Amino acid sequence: MKPLFFILFIGLMSSNANAQTPSKVNFDDYEKLTKEVNLYRKNRLIDWKTFNLYSKESNTVILDTRSKEMYDRKHVKGAIHLNFSDFTQDNLARLIPDPNTRILIYCNNNFGDDPINFTTKSYVPKPIFKLPTATNRSSKQSIGQLPVQQIQFEPAKELTLALNIPTFINLYGYGYTNVYELSEFISVFSPKLVFEGTDVRQ
Repeated sequence: MKPLFFILFIGLMSSNANAQTPSKVNFDDYEKLTKEVNLYRKNRLIDWKTFNLYSKESNTVILDTRSKEMYDRKHVKGAIHLNFSDFTQDNLARLIPDPNTRILIYCNNNFGDDPINFTTKSYVPKPIFKLPTATNRSSKQSIGQLPVQQIQFEPAKELTLALNIPTFINLYGYGYTNVYELSEFISVFSPKLVFEGTDVRQ
């Protein structure tokens, strides 16, 4: 009886050792949140004039979620910082205790003419070359023999991967729904902008 019990015990322990605990990752829940935020965000996109006006009002913060290195080098004057990768309920609560605070967000894709401090986040696929169908060319023709005029060039569409999007979604998910996003693309040399940081000339 004892050997049988021992075998059963070992088998149970081995089974438990091989069991896996699912990660705390739920794509379906995040997709549902994204769809909800997509509709909500449409009325929360503001131009610089409104952005700047709001920033001067009470219970309002400008939040920069880029890396600390980029924030330290150059950021919109008055902005506070929390790296997006450091977003947690506790970290956000320490930085912004009141969830009703109006939060103004921006990212690299809002500013131009400064590829070092505000590099546009995007992916540009390689151009697509379309060849004529077999019915439009001789089956004996190789690609190298085709006239240039018959080869169609289709420019690839740029895919923007702006940090504003996940920032907005996550703030909303953490209960900070009073978010407004800068909608303009502005040159860093525009006189209406004021920056701070180690790369900003005093």
